Amino acid sequence: GPFEEIIFNGNCSSCSLSAAYQWNGFNQSGRSPRPHPMCLVSTGIRDTFKYISTVVSTLVFIVGIVGNSVLLRIIYENKCMRSGPNILIANLALGDLLHIVIDIPVNAYRLMAEDWPFGLALCKLIPFIQKTSVGITVLSLCALSIDRYRAVASWNRIKGIGVSTWTVVEITVIWVISTLLAVPEVVGFDMITMEYKGQHLTICLLHPIQTNQFMQFYKSAKDWWLFGFYFCVPLACTAVFYTLMARKMLRKNENTLGNYTVQRREVAKTVFCLVLVFALCWLPLYLSRILKLTIYDEKDSKRCQLLSVFLVLDYIGINMASLNSCINPIALYMVSKRFKTCFKKRLCCWCIHPELLMLEEVQSILKSNKQDQASMHSDIRANKPTST
Repeated sequence: GPFEEIIFNGNCSSCSLSAAYQWNGFNQSGRSPRPHPMCLVSTGIRDTFKYISTVVSTLVFIVGIVGNSVLLRIIYENKCMRSGPNILIANLALGDLLHIVIDIPVNAYRLMAEDWPFGLALCKLIPFIQKTSVGITVLSLCALSIDRYRAVASWNRIKGIGVSTWTVVEITVIWVISTLLAVPEVVGFDMITMEYKGQHLTICLLHPIQTNQFMQFYKSAKDWWLFGFYFCVPLACTAVFYTLMARKMLRKNENTLGNYTVQRREVAKTVFCLVLVFALCWLPLYLSRILKLTIYDEKDSKRCQLLSVFLVLDYIGINMASLNSCINPIALYMVSKRFKTCFKKRLCCWCIHPELLMLEEVQSILKSNKQDQASMHSDIRANKPTST
């Protein structure tokens, strides 16, 4: 119905001016509006998906808090796990926790209640935190891809004493950029009151009327900006630096290649898996938004059937995107032997004897350290000039 169309347009942050005035029952001049007719036939899609979304949000909340908290604890308590890539992975987990704890409960309530009772401050804060969290994820994945290439290009530069300083600088830059890019959400989001089924409802969305020239441009270009920076950039960054990394590895001496890539191959596989999971989780939502921009026409009187299709895609996309906040610890457990051992120690102490877990963890660490030393010596021998 009309409420579903408003929510759909609000999610896409591209509500038309006439539709916005129709919600409030007046136009800019104060006269009765004459906008294009809204879809009057209720699709029932919102009623169906709000229960599905509530179940998904509950699972994401529980699994996300447990998984990301354990992941942070593993990296904090084990000195051997405090490498540059793992610190960036911890940064990912921290950003996901921020989104899970603050955004997920509020959004779940808003979907069930069909109203916004939290006031203007949270109306601006929630989208700000959500965009900051996604920005942290995107930039951390880019940093991880660059880190893997640098590890292959120059082992000594990565393994040196300066790694901690470099990682701190990376994380600081990631948080600063993510925060700055989310500021337009604070400026643009607002509460709008509308009548729906005889009730006055308040909704929170990117306001359809922006007085600032920059915000007008941001509102019109937001979906393309989100797709370009928050989706395409990490994929492009991974593709570029993994291609460069593969070329570097192929140029290595065959005698040193085996030792050199043993540990780095596992870390590179882990990073690639995280990027792949990110792409799969966010693709449906961005696909829905891009199709909406290119196909959906708010002024077309025959658009209501198409609206139903896009609403389904939109709700599926939102639920898939929320899964990304809890799935990284699961992905790490599946692809990384070291993380799998540590997760078993923290989560499965009741099913595996603690001494066996400790022995397995020590063996994994010792094996990794031997590989590191062998890789370093092999690289030094490979780069040492031969006497004539």
